[in-house]
Amino acid sequence: MNFSVLMSIYHKEKVDYFNRAMQSIWSDQRVKPTEIILVQDGRLTDELYVSIKQWRNQLGTTFQTIALKDNVGLGDALNIGLESCTNELVARMDTDDISLPDRFEKQLAVFCKSDIDICSSWISEFDINEKDILSYRKLPEFNAEIFHFSKKRNPINHPAVMFKKTVVKNVGGYKKMMGFEDYYLWARMLLNGANFYNIQEPLVNMRAGYGQLQRRSGAKYAVNEFKFQRELLRLDFINIFEFIINIIIRLTIRFFPKKIVKKIYKILRN
Repeated sequence: MNFSVLMSIYHKEKVDYFNRAMQSIWSDQRVKPTEIILVQDGRLTDELYVSIKQWRNQLGTTFQTIALKDNVGLGDALNIGLESCTNELVARMDTDDISLPDRFEKQLAVFCKSDIDICSSWISEFDINEKDILSYRKLPEFNAEIFHFSKKRNPINHPAVMFKKTVVKNVGGYKKMMGFEDYYLWARMLLNGANFYNIQEPLVNMRAGYGQLQRRSGAKYAVNEFKFQRELLRLDFINIFEFIINIIIRLTIRFFPKKIVKKIYKILRN
């Protein structure tokens, strides 16, 4: 089965992380993608440009880049890249994560055997050393339990997802929802009747250090989360009782000390 890999990169990415991510989806993979679409979200560093050129020389027309003059943010960048994907199946990949060698092989097998629109998996999280796994983000397997789970928490690990392009485009693709673009997309797909599946093992190693906790804490993130929950309520994805519970629990956590938040995430992950 032909499939595309969709990535977006911006100037803060470390060149070593990007090279490791590329190695994991090409050099290390048992089943290699038909094409890799990389959206350059604004001006990059010289080191990143050099690395991108090296990969283009190595992969030829398999590796396509789209250069955006200005930084537009992840959601818009992915929508632009999605338009250039020539295959119906599209796998997402972050430029600082690591796909395990059998990731695409196992996801393609799911699409071959089942009437699935979107397939993700568990992820393993590490800080510095990819072999030193700190935790796992485990998610429910089948569509009904995924829908139920999604009322409280994000039901899909975005860095490990593979989906059908037409199903994503049918609900308008990624939309503006700061910090929650992927979760917002899954909610609209579920409401539209898309069929979800999560492979019950990690297929991606994700960098999840202290910086991630920083991004998910504080008043700004809490405001964005309130707006997202309010939108889920407006869509009737959640009811007023679920909205109130989510607001009380999720917004309170955003103001906890980082050490406590770290312990909470560790409990949720294992």
